Amino acid sequence: MAEVRGANTWREELASLVEDTGILYTGEAATFSSLPPFNPEKSTAMAAAVSETDHETEPPETLKEQVTEFLKSWCEMVLELGRGCRDILQQTVVTEDSFVVQKLGGPVARVSSRLRFLNEFLPEDRDPVHAWPVIFFVFILALSALNLNGGHDGLAPAVKKVLVHPPSASRIQLPDGRHLAYREIGVPADKARFSLMAPHSFLSSRLAGIPGVKIPLLEEFGVRLVSYDLPGFGESDPHPSRNLNSSAFDMLQLADAVGVDDKFWVLGYSGGSIHAWAALRYVPHRIAGAAVVAPMINPYEPSMTKEEMRSIWGESLPRRKLMYYLARRLPKLLSFFYRRSFLSGKHGRVEKLMSVSLGRRDEILTEGATFEDFWHRDVEESVRQGNTKPFIEEAILQVSNWGFSLADLQVQRKCYRNGIFPWLKSLYSLAECELAGFLGPIHIWQVCILFPFCFLS
Repeated sequence: MAEVRGANTWREELASLVEDTGILYTGEAATFSSLPPFNPEKSTAMAAAVSETDHETEPPETLKEQVTEFLKSWCEMVLELGRGCRDILQQTVVTEDSFVVQKLGGPVARVSSRLRFLNEFLPEDRDPVHAWPVIFFVFILALSALNLNGGHDGLAPAVKKVLVHPPSASRIQLPDGRHLAYREIGVPADKARFSLMAPHSFLSSRLAGIPGVKIPLLEEFGVRLVSYDLPGFGESDPHPSRNLNSSAFDMLQLADAVGVDDKFWVLGYSGGSIHAWAALRYVPHRIAGAAVVAPMINPYEPSMTKEEMRSIWGESLPRRKLMYYLARRLPKLLSFFYRRSFLSGKHGRVEKLMSVSLGRRDEILTEGATFEDFWHRDVEESVRQGNTKPFIEEAILQVSNWGFSLADLQVQRKCYRNGIFPWLKSLYSLAECELAGFLGPIHIWQVCILFPFCFLS
């Protein structure tokens, strides 16, 4: 027993296996004999030192990095939201049995078929379904950029506002109750050797007359010039359903009202020439002759050859081609363009309204104060009523079916052959034939005068 008791106990053996920890076990409670006393200030200093070491190893994020991470997260959320909305639309709206497809599927398909020709302008390897949304998005961005740049362009000239002038025109009342405004210069009616009726062109008025002409020159040659506002332009009342036939008879009734008893000449510039053509077609018995300068023809005239069509469309600016297409297919959209240009209440630059590009000499002329004053006053009178309807009507008249062809005005022999016997008789006799078309002189000057007569229609 003594040997057993004198042997090392299990506590002593365990202590011999480990290092001295400074803990003395007495059987009752553990005591720390070698540990230093706890110092709170020293512990705080050590924690601060550890924190500073961490900051030195990991530099803090800058504001730019924080913003970048935020934008990345925001874009990811927006992308996921867009995908979710797309899935919802595909599962609910775009299905064949949805209400939207049933109501709008037919009209959208018809519009898509009409605009399908635009796919020819895309590269062959591009899918129209993906290409056109991208083109439309880029187009919107380009318009926004142009508007922003235009608003901060300090080099652009000051834009003048369109002024409203007091009424100053002479007016007559037509048989249907409408009033037609006109302007008369030159010699009086009792001394006139030549009477000229001058319908104005698109975006013009009775004030245009013959731009730059001197009254002494008219008096020298005994010319009486009567220019008038088309229905809805200037101070003339609008026509509820005007066409080229009604335009010709408006001219005839104006001539009778101002005392033109004999035949008169018609003078037309650019777009105003269509009313001169109408007078030659519908009231030829009162027309002594016609003078047209840079006359307009119907760009969709079916009797024209492919070479003639190619020549007309090849020389036109893209803006004019677009206006022609809209006037023929989607005339209601013209109101949007007109409201943003000459009906915006501000004068635009002349070169933006021209149907052809200006040469350097023409640009110098347009920059003069004389031309600018004349141009602004004429435009202000043209848009006096502030209504897009007469301008849309005029644009439609230019590209729609006129009811006649210019070939009908050409002098030709017309024979009446209602049967085989009159036809055989006409082979040996000219008694059943007569000359058709306009028999008077027609003078054509195919040049573009630099006044408001060659502007975009």
